[in-house]
Amino acid sequence: MKETRTPWLNNYGDIPAHLDYYKGSMFELVKEIAEKYPDYTAYDFMGKQTSYKEFIQNVEACAKALKARGVREGDKITICLPNCPQGVVMFYAVNLVGGIANMIHPLSSEKEIEFYLNDSKSLYAITLDQFYGKFAAIRDNVKLNDLIIARVYDELSQPLKLGYALTTGRKIPKIPKDAPIIKWNDFIKGGSTFTGSYKADKKDTDPAVILYSGGTTGINKGILLSNLNFNALAAQIIATNPIFRAGDKMLAAMPIFHGFGLGVSIHSMLANGGRCILVPRFTPESYAKLIIKCQCNFIAGVPTLFEALLRQNCMEGADLSCLKGVFSGGDSLSIELKKKFDKFLYDHNSAIQIREGYGTTECVTASCLTPLHMAKEGSIGQPFPDTYYTIVDPGSINEVDYGTDGEICISGPTVMMEYVNHPEETAATLRVHEDGRTWVHTGDLGYMDEDGFVYFKQRIKRVIITSGYNVYPSQLENVLDAHELVQMSCIIGVPDTLKIQKVKAFVMLKPGVEPSVENKKILLDYCRKNIARYAMPYDIEFRESLPKTLVGKVAYRQLEEEELGKLAVKN
Repeated sequence: MKETRTPWLNNYGDIPAHLDYYKGSMFELVKEIAEKYPDYTAYDFMGKQTSYKEFIQNVEACAKALKARGVREGDKITICLPNCPQGVVMFYAVNLVGGIANMIHPLSSEKEIEFYLNDSKSLYAITLDQFYGKFAAIRDNVKLNDLIIARVYDELSQPLKLGYALTTGRKIPKIPKDAPIIKWNDFIKGGSTFTGSYKADKKDTDPAVILYSGGTTGINKGILLSNLNFNALAAQIIATNPIFRAGDKMLAAMPIFHGFGLGVSIHSMLANGGRCILVPRFTPESYAKLIIKCQCNFIAGVPTLFEALLRQNCMEGADLSCLKGVFSGGDSLSIELKKKFDKFLYDHNSAIQIREGYGTTECVTASCLTPLHMAKEGSIGQPFPDTYYTIVDPGSINEVDYGTDGEICISGPTVMMEYVNHPEETAATLRVHEDGRTWVHTGDLGYMDEDGFVYFKQRIKRVIITSGYNVYPSQLENVLDAHELVQMSCIIGVPDTLKIQKVKAFVMLKPGVEPSVENKKILLDYCRKNIARYAMPYDIEFRESLPKTLVGKVAYRQLEEEELGKLAVKN
C-alpha cells in the first residue's frame, strides 16, 4: 500500500499531528463543556447573554417539545433561520433527540425551499415570522407535519423590544390567525409536560446534519455529515489555535446554515467553552462596531468583508489588541488585500495577522489553515491534524509532483458521509486511492510545495463566487430557461471590487419576442421570485444569439472575456 505524503508535519511545531475525538454526539460534547463552565456565557444575542447552564436547559426543553410533537430518531427537521438563539437551540435539540438537522438559507426562494424540504424529506421545519409567506406559498407541495414560527422579538432584552416592535417588527406581515403553524413559545410550552424519554443514544459516526452545496457538478445536493465530522472540526480548530481559552469571544456573523458559520463560529466555540456573539444580520459597519464593542477575540469572514472593514470610519483609532485570530475563507484572499489588512491590524494595536484557510462543505468547512508561527505568500496554509491533502491529475487518482498544478483532494475525519440521494456523484467524489484512504475530489485546482503548504489556483468546476456564496450558473439558467419568453440563457460572473464577482445573465428571447425594458422587468421580477437574493443577476442583457463552442455548447468563456474587455476599456 502506498504511503501518504505528509511534508507539512515537519512544520507543525507544538501542534499534535493526531488528536483524540469525542465518541458521542455533538450535544453530549457541548453538555460536558457546559458542566465544566456552567456560568460562562454560551452566546450573546443583541446584548442579551445566555449562560451554558441556561443554554443546556433550553436545548433540553426544546428536545422535549420535539418529542411531544412526534419527532422520531432519524427524522429530518429543516432549520431555516439566521444566527439567532432559536436556531442554535433547535440545532442541538434535533441532535439530542437523534434527528437530522437540515440547514437552509432563510433568503432562499420559494422554489428552493420547496426543493430542500422535499429533497431532504423533512417532516418538520422552523423559520422566522418574516419568512412565513414563502412557506405558505409552497405548503401544499411539501409534506410537513409542523411548521414552527420563531420571532427575533422574543429573544431581545426588554429595552430593545419596544424599538424593534416600532421599526423592523412593523414591517413584518401579520400571519393569519388560522395559519397552520405553531408559534415558538407555544411549541416550547407543549413539551413542558412530556414525561417520556427524549435522549437518543447516538454515536460519533451517526448522521446528524445536512448542508447544501453544488458538489462537483453545480447541482444543489444535500451533504450528509456526522457527529464526528463536526466534533473533529471542533478539536482541530482549537489544536491549530493554542491561544484559545475558554470564555474567548467569537463574532459569529458567518451564517448558521453554512459550514463556516455553523462549524467554526458556533460549534467549535460551544464545544470548547467559547462565547458566540450571534449576529442575525449585519452590514460591514455594524460588524466593525461589534468587534469594538464586544472586544472580540476571534473573527472569521470572507475576503469581501475584510475589504469593507478597511473603509469603515468607526474603525479609525480603534484598539484591536483584543484579537487573537482573524480567519479568511470562502474565497481567495488576494495577496494585496492580505497586505493591506495586516497593516490595518498592526496600525490598530493588534499583534496578529490575518490567516487564510481553505475547505469545502464536503468536509464541513475549513480543513487547511495558515499556521500561527509561519506563512507563505499566496498559500492557503497547511492541513489540520489527521487531515491529508494530495494533488492529483484532474480526472484521476494519480498524484503529481510538488509544485505541479492538479486537483486538490482531501482525506480525514471531517469527510462527509455522502451526497443525499446522489449515489453516483458520491462515488465520483469520494474515491479510494492507492494509500487506502478515502479522498474528497474537490474539483479545485492547486498545488503543494515541498514544505506541505497548499496553494489554491481556481475552480475546475464552473462556479461563481459572490460575497462568499457559491452560485451555480446551470441552476440559474434552468430557472431562466423555464420562462415562457426565454429561448436560451447563459449566466456568468463579472469581476466586482466589493463582491469579487457579480452575476450577469445573457438571454436569447423566443422568436417573435422583442427585447424591451418591459420584458427585462418581467424577467427580473421572475428571477426575484425564484432565485435567492445573493444569486440575483444584477443585469440581463438580450442577445439575438449566444456564442457556441465547436460542439454546440454555449461559449460562456467568450462572454466572460467580452465583459473583461468592457471593464478594461472602462478603466
